[in-house]
Amino acid sequence: MRVSVIGCGYLGAVHAAAMAQLGHDVVGVDMDAVKLAALTRGEAPFFEPGLPELLVEASSTGRLRFTDDISAAKGATVHFIAVGTPQLKGSNAADLQYVDAAIEQLLPHLTAGDVVVGKSTVPVGTAARLAARIAEHGSGAVLAWNPEFLREGFAVKDSLAPDRIVFGLPPEPAGAAIAEAALRGVYAAALAAETPLVITNYSTAELVKVAANAFLATKISFINAMAEIAEVTGADATELADAIGLDGRIGRRFLGAGVGFGGGCLPKDIRGFMARAEELGRGESVAFLKEVDAINLRRRQRVIDHVVDLLDHEPFGKTVAVLGLAFKPHSDDVRDSPALDVAVRLKGLGAEVRATDPQAIENARRQHPQLDYRTSFEETVRGADVVVLVTEWDEYRYLDPEVVGALVSGRNIVDGRNSYDPARWRAAGWTYRGLGRP
Repeated sequence: MRVSVIGCGYLGAVHAAAMAQLGHDVVGVDMDAVKLAALTRGEAPFFEPGLPELLVEASSTGRLRFTDDISAAKGATVHFIAVGTPQLKGSNAADLQYVDAAIEQLLPHLTAGDVVVGKSTVPVGTAARLAARIAEHGSGAVLAWNPEFLREGFAVKDSLAPDRIVFGLPPEPAGAAIAEAALRGVYAAALAAETPLVITNYSTAELVKVAANAFLATKISFINAMAEIAEVTGADATELADAIGLDGRIGRRFLGAGVGFGGGCLPKDIRGFMARAEELGRGESVAFLKEVDAINLRRRQRVIDHVVDLLDHEPFGKTVAVLGLAFKPHSDDVRDSPALDVAVRLKGLGAEVRATDPQAIENARRQHPQLDYRTSFEETVRGADVVVLVTEWDEYRYLDPEVVGALVSGRNIVDGRNSYDPARWRAAGWTYRGLGRP
């Protein structure tokens, strides 16, 4: 099929490459010249495992190209909207200006039978509004909503072999039939592999993504709330998670107490959900998400409290080695990163902060040039008074406490991800602090 992808950021670039790999003829459209140049060369403008190889392979087939000319979308049957929906400045609400602009720019190039497919995460009710705008234009195109479920670090796999597919279809039977047929063509390979498919209406399709993220955020904040209780009772939040995670109704995944979640999705999505619920007069239905957000942010302060305590409440001039800057491993994304936030706030307390990360240093430097960034792990920890793990890259999870101990000035460690064996580190002479651990 001929496919256009409007917006070639994280979501769009991965989706465009995956669609071409699956055999479709794809044009990606974006206004960022630097990004387009990189993609055209087969280079990923951000770190995502497997994406450079996918771009090169897909481009070599001649089925994938990138341009800043929206008219290149003309002639495609399916047009994916994959632009960002960041948090609106000064508000919890989502900023829809890029979605609206993409639709307006695309309208003159639509023809009867075309299907515009929303993939961006939007407030419920957005699809119906956009569908009305498309109908008003009179092209005969229809709108569907097909939410994305990409995990940073695993986005290529999630695009080529998704764990589920959702079609949000128009209420009119004729439009629904056109949209469903087009989407079945797009996802023929995944459907042939018996990937679960949910066919529903616009509102449900829009809610699927934000509801999933709200649930995951709640699960993470729940175990962090238990960690707060553990810290004043002597309980161990990690062992608690192991025990309750054996209940099949609960499960162990996303029950890791630590510094909390960040990134470009969970924080802004739960805040946007709260804002939209308020607009709908149902703010009380998701009022608990306010506490979910608050618990999450408190854990960052708890890491800082541990560091300050280990420095005898005199952080000024002390050297703190921060391991990790990205919000999660296998990513260079520092948006709302707990790791970067901890580093910056420690710097604000007067500590000499050295920070390192396998992939995210340059992105962090653009936001916060005041930190001392080191590419070498050894140079980061050498002479440090406290070591802080905040992003659990494999490079940091399997450290030898004796080897690290020979480099530092003080054997003090704050394990912001509860990744280490406390007994092993304490046996090596370290003062160990975890989150929710005795």
